[in-house]
Amino acid sequence: METTPVTVNEAPGAHGPIRVLVAKPGMDRHDRGAKVIARAYRDAGMEVIYTGLHQSPAQIARAALEEDVDVVALSILSGAHNTLIPRVCQALRDVGRDDVIVLVGGVIPAEDVPRLLEAGVERVFGPGSSTEEIVAFTREAVARRRGEAR
Repeated sequence: METTPVTVNEAPGAHGPIRVLVAKPGMDRHDRGAKVIARAYRDAGMEVIYTGLHQSPAQIARAALEEDVDVVALSILSGAHNTLIPRVCQALRDVGRDDVIVLVGGVIPAEDVPRLLEAGVERVFGPGSSTEEIVAFTREAVARRRGEAR
C-alpha cells in the first residue's frame, strides 16, 4: 500500500499542529469509529492521542491536561452519553481545561443533543457524518479558539 507523507505542521499560525485526544468513555466496546476518526485526523496532519477503551471521565480529563490537547473527540455508542459526556465536560473544567473543544460522535438521539451542547460539547456528529466534514469542522473550531483567521 502506498502512503502519502503528511506534514505535521499543517495547522496555520504559531500554535503548531492541532492535537486531538480520541477517547471512548465508559464500557462501550465498539471502537471502530474511534479508530477511523483517529486515522482521519492523523492523515490530515493532526497529532492524535488515542486513549483506548473503557476510559473514565477523570482519565480522559487527565490525559487532555497531560497531553495539552486542543480537542477531545469522544466516541460513544453505549447509550450512556447523557451521563458520561456531561461528566467528561465537568472533569475537563475541574482540571482547568475548559478551553478544550469537545466533539462527540456516535448514535445520539436528536432530542439528547441540546443537553450535550449545554454541558459543553461543541458539536455532535451522528451516523453518516463524513471524516472530511469532521476534520474540516475541527480545523475551523480550533482556528476560532486560537484566534486565527480561516
